[in-house]
Amino acid sequence: MTTLAGKTLFITGASRGIGLAIALRAARDGANIVIAAKSNVPNPRLPGTIHSAAAEIEAAGGTALPLKVDIREEAEVRMAAATAAERFGGIDILVNNASAIWLAGVEGTPMKRFDLMHEVNTRGTFLATQACLPFLKDAENPHVLMLSPPPSIDPHWYAPHVAYTIAKFGMSHCVLGMAPEFAPLGIAVNALWPKTVIATAAIAMLGDTVKAENCRKPEIVADAAHAILTKPSRGFTGRFCIDEEILRAEGVADFDRYAVVPGKPLLPDLFL
Repeated sequence: MTTLAGKTLFITGASRGIGLAIALRAARDGANIVIAAKSNVPNPRLPGTIHSAAAEIEAAGGTALPLKVDIREEAEVRMAAATAAERFGGIDILVNNASAIWLAGVEGTPMKRFDLMHEVNTRGTFLATQACLPFLKDAENPHVLMLSPPPSIDPHWYAPHVAYTIAKFGMSHCVLGMAPEFAPLGIAVNALWPKTVIATAAIAMLGDTVKAENCRKPEIVADAAHAILTKPSRGFTGRFCIDEEILRAEGVADFDRYAVVPGKPLLPDLFL
């Protein structure tokens, strides 16, 4: 299978950034996209809402269902999954993209930030997967994709921001457990992570720490996600994929088109 035409993708946090890029790539195939995100009204600090995302998805050739969902609220997530399945006749793919970030050490991490990251990253991933599971069981080529890194116990990745690291690796640990659990059902569970920092609004909020000119565009992650989600679910599961490696395996050789500024040095992403 090389297309997502007619497939229904439930994407958390798809109002902007990587989630929206994945949605737009699928939309070009003619997919149905469920935009499950909290951004219902414009935010001057973070551009993009579920409604602006829906307009872009429709313009790209897809069918959009914008749903205001707080990934921390169980009732909202379960209702969104049921609404999506009723609207499109099922759910074929779940992309657990929603994530919260706070890069600080122990003293610099308020408990409300600690709680937010764990509620959105780890718990939100578990909840969304659980809510979509009954519908994924009935899909023809079902996939669950986490936007999370290969798990590691290297202290290098824990010391500077232990709260974020354990919350993000919690998503990866879901892959470790869910892939073998769902394998008899034919449901693939994989993770995808960028080799370089990706230029998104969330990264821009980090200030001068990261410059956009040293980043790649979200489209590289979207193209890698497309390559994963079109693979046979029974033959490709339990993998921790890196965007560039996936695309090289697909025959892509020119990566300059993904750079914000071609020729500029690229910053490696966290956890790699």
